[in-house]
Amino acid sequence: MAPLDEERMNGVAQDPVIVAEKLDLTFQTNDGAVQALRDVNLTINKGDFVSFIGPSGCGKTTFLRVAAALEHPTGGTLSVNGMTPDEARQQRAYGYVFQAAGLYPWRTIAKNIKLPLEIMGYSKESQQEHLERVLKLVDLEGFGEKFPWQLSGGMQQRASIARALAFDADILLMDEPFGALDEIVRDHLNEQLLALWERTGKTIGFVTHSIPEAVYLSTRIVVMSPRPGRITDVIESTLPRERPLDIRDTPEFLEIAHRVREGLRAGHAYDD
Repeated sequence: MAPLDEERMNGVAQDPVIVAEKLDLTFQTNDGAVQALRDVNLTINKGDFVSFIGPSGCGKTTFLRVAAALEHPTGGTLSVNGMTPDEARQQRAYGYVFQAAGLYPWRTIAKNIKLPLEIMGYSKESQQEHLERVLKLVDLEGFGEKFPWQLSGGMQQRASIARALAFDADILLMDEPFGALDEIVRDHLNEQLLALWERTGKTIGFVTHSIPEAVYLSTRIVVMSPRPGRITDVIESTLPRERPLDIRDTPEFLEIAHRVREGLRAGHAYDD
């Protein structure tokens, strides 16, 4: 399957937030060059919830890391809000949620969430205002004085999301944040994340290995091939924005999941 032009083709004016054009990234290792991304073209528009799915090592996380200025491309370009990723980082354009919650065990949840605000020089009054707002957003009111070890894994990950939301960036980059959680907790956090996205209108880039998770959460699903990572399909969701969990049993949901599965199979057969 030939890669699609990832910009929406319906003629409706869009507001691009992240734009990749002919993006390449090659790592130099002791065993030689490893091409993580090849010729990636993708536009993520304001308010999109875009999930990246593909086999391990296909460049899903690498794409997010380039957008966050944690890696730098070796070819092509990627812009965030019309700026380079480094400029966007300096402008605090995005929050980043890693696979592990990464909370400091000696700091309370409140102090973990306030940490980026402290670094950025927010006043104590402003830090407290932001803290109270994001604790409410992630349903952790009353847990600010707890330590990470006193919270469940799901609650820790919600605290990590709150920390990324604390300085109110319009873009949220999430690198498989629920992958280590059991299915019941994961379902609950998926519901909460959709509710948070609906309330805030943020643009979200989300890495996952789960087909049901990608279909349930996304307005668009980016399917990637094995290394070197290329986009083999971009699937527009036809599901309504309000999505109860039992939508996963509907024909519409199963049809999209089938297309994702076929895209992953096609990616393995992608002909160089």
